[in-house]
Amino acid sequence: MFRTRTTLAASAVAVLLTAAACAPQPESPAGAAGSAGPTCTTGSPGLHKSGQLTVATDSPAYAPWFDSNTPSNGKGFESAVAYAVAGKLGFGRDQVKWVVEPFAHSYAPGAKNFDFDINQISITPQRAKAVDFSTSYYTADQAILTLDDSGFARATSLAELKDARIGVQVATTSFQAVRDQLKPSRQPSVFNTTNDEVNALKNGQIDAIVTDLPTVFYLAGSELDNAKIVGQFGYAGGTPEQFGLLLPKGSGYTPCVNQALSALKADGTLAKLTSQWLSASANVPELKP
Repeated sequence: MFRTRTTLAASAVAVLLTAAACAPQPESPAGAAGSAGPTCTTGSPGLHKSGQLTVATDSPAYAPWFDSNTPSNGKGFESAVAYAVAGKLGFGRDQVKWVVEPFAHSYAPGAKNFDFDINQISITPQRAKAVDFSTSYYTADQAILTLDDSGFARATSLAELKDARIGVQVATTSFQAVRDQLKPSRQPSVFNTTNDEVNALKNGQIDAIVTDLPTVFYLAGSELDNAKIVGQFGYAGGTPEQFGLLLPKGSGYTPCVNQALSALKADGTLAKLTSQWLSASANVPELKP
């Protein structure tokens, strides 16, 4: 599922200035914009279908991003975010229609049959040539993955992992995070691909893998039968992997979506959903030094 998501994402596209011109007014989230800006109503000409917010994601839709492979149930982080954005734009739940869009097709050039796609899509300059991206709705923390029978599986701090044999992918933020923050007693083993890391973990060559949290979710759920997510930790250095809502290139609704995300950040909703679905429900503790 994370075919290209394990690569390091570039910084998010800075579109907050244009978002300020978007219409949703404090007293009426779906109100019309001024004459100089886009129209952010439920009948906006920028919508794929008037009166309806068409949201895309891949199938199957995996936890913890979605629940029970049912994006429309509002459960799971990305389903919840999609409905929260819809609400800020003035759409009721019955006005949100979900469609299937394969991950690799979402950022391909060409016409789209959705208003935005939410599918753990990293914002990169290359993809942004063919599609629009919103501002980021999620910045991935680093996470530590080991096997359930490992002596490091019950670690509760970064210090307890100091003597672990760490595997990391070359030229990634994770590599920098291991050296700068985890500071293991031995040099980390560096691999070219995530698959190489997984094989080394299975073969006992390393004790743990450090990579971004979305990739850890995928590896624990799909690639390893006895995986244990030890925990997550923030890292301010390097270039973070950021997810954005993907929209058709030149979409007139991109500023509206950015305005909605800005409001969700300001009122604390986005932080609450992140904690609820990506930390608490996924049981991923935060590892302190």
